[in-house]
Amino acid sequence: MPATAQWTGSPSIKGSSEPVRMALLTASLIGLQFTWNVEMTYCTPYLLELGLTKSKISLVWVAGPLSGLIMQPIVGVISDRSKSRFGRRRPYMIGGAVLVSIFLLLLGWTKEVVKMFASDKETVKSATIFLAVFSIYGIDFAINAVQGSCRGLIVDTLPISKQQAGSSWASRMVAVGSLIGYGAGALDLGQVFGPVLGDSQFKQLTAVAAMALCLAVGITSYAVSERVLVSDGAEQEDKQGLWQVLTTIAESAINLPKGIQAICLVQFWAWIGWFPFLFYSTTWVGEIYLRYDAPADAKTSDDITGQVGRIGSTALIAFSIITFVMSIMLPWFVKSPEEEASTFTVRPPRGIASFANNLEKYKPSLLTTWTISHCIFAMSMIMAPFVHSLRGATIIVAACGVSWAVSCWAPFTFLGVEISRLSQPRRHSYVPLGRTSIELESPTQLHLNQGLEEAQTSTGESSGKYLGIMNLYTTLPQFVGTGISWVVFSILEPGKSPELAKETQPEEHHSTDGPNAIAVCLFIGAISAMVAAWSTRRLKRIQNF
Repeated sequence: MPATAQWTGSPSIKGSSEPVRMALLTASLIGLQFTWNVEMTYCTPYLLELGLTKSKISLVWVAGPLSGLIMQPIVGVISDRSKSRFGRRRPYMIGGAVLVSIFLLLLGWTKEVVKMFASDKETVKSATIFLAVFSIYGIDFAINAVQGSCRGLIVDTLPISKQQAGSSWASRMVAVGSLIGYGAGALDLGQVFGPVLGDSQFKQLTAVAAMALCLAVGITSYAVSERVLVSDGAEQEDKQGLWQVLTTIAESAINLPKGIQAICLVQFWAWIGWFPFLFYSTTWVGEIYLRYDAPADAKTSDDITGQVGRIGSTALIAFSIITFVMSIMLPWFVKSPEEEASTFTVRPPRGIASFANNLEKYKPSLLTTWTISHCIFAMSMIMAPFVHSLRGATIIVAACGVSWAVSCWAPFTFLGVEISRLSQPRRHSYVPLGRTSIELESPTQLHLNQGLEEAQTSTGESSGKYLGIMNLYTTLPQFVGTGISWVVFSILEPGKSPELAKETQPEEHHSTDGPNAIAVCLFIGAISAMVAAWSTRRLKRIQNF
């Protein structure tokens, strides 16, 4: 977007202290992550219970990368140009949240909706599968619009000196959403709510997720005020349609600034590894339990989807706790990109000067921390095919919490800093942030004023576009992961799940002998994580982070 963009108003956040304002700004990510967790935890066992094979389910999960590939870049570019009096991001957050809630409820009550229009057993079965898959696609497309807008709002609102703090707070809220989501999944919600929200664990979770998403997005939308775009300087702006939007995205993706391109490359390799973990780890933990540790009567439960979901969620609670703890602790012990660029050193109080200086000397950079996180994830996933107990599976999943905390924080910090640098007027040179950082002590200091202050704050005119493009590099590897999963499942587990599928003949089931197919996918993801670690180290040579 041209530098002659004209705005009215200033961004501000309600709240009496910086932690409160940061929490309100990023609160929407709690509901967002809760919803993702419900989908990733329960949809795979739910579809297996309906009778789909794992190879077909891997194709269903094309919904995630496909929706990210389409929705986030398009919504990012369109919202960048939005002149709504409510701001550029919040209208898309709210509208997307409502759509996600509708599709969540449709997914939970798929069987009941189908039975309103059909009675034949085979028709009901096939229509239920179709409607469930349709609902998953609807959720993924709508939630990607919400996710892109939530991230864009953070970049738009905060000055450069607060981009790392904003990203670390976002990571914490993602961890809180995961912890609440997996905690809710581990509970027997039937005993908590009774029949009020449905007669199964899955129905109740979809209802709770719908309410949590709307509440979280509503809190952020109420607490944050955006500045309003008056004009971006493009005379033909209002005449630009979908083709022009797609052309803008394609041109920007091809001609990315070198620093952003390097960040995106790391994301590409990292997400080939994260895709099978996020979508299949719950099912994998549940299958390990059913194959090796479960008593005989557990395999004949009427709500086996709920049982597998609860077992998997219990393991992922440990994952979420570690993610949350690391997202709070690590920012205190890791140098931010701004600290490394600054030649100014803050003098600590005399009494602790020696300790503080020694601690500062050994602080790793964020880039080094990101590299180590890839290595931890890779080492954990390498062990997956050799696990034959619920305890072992839980330990492996929990260890990945360290890596996930950094993965939710580091790329967005680097991207936010790069976007802010690109948004600075050319007449201003980059000033070390240690000398001119703007402290977020009151809402008025969040304002993005003209003149010299513009060199110090994030104007973020194209934040939606660049966040959308980075999402391309997050979603494209998911197509690769889907293809890998499809091949592995087709070879190792071609039949229907013997643990989860109901009302199928024995000859339709696959054998449980041999390696677990999901574990093999996780192992392949470990190899990709190693490439991501190498790409992260290479990032330092490409761009001086």
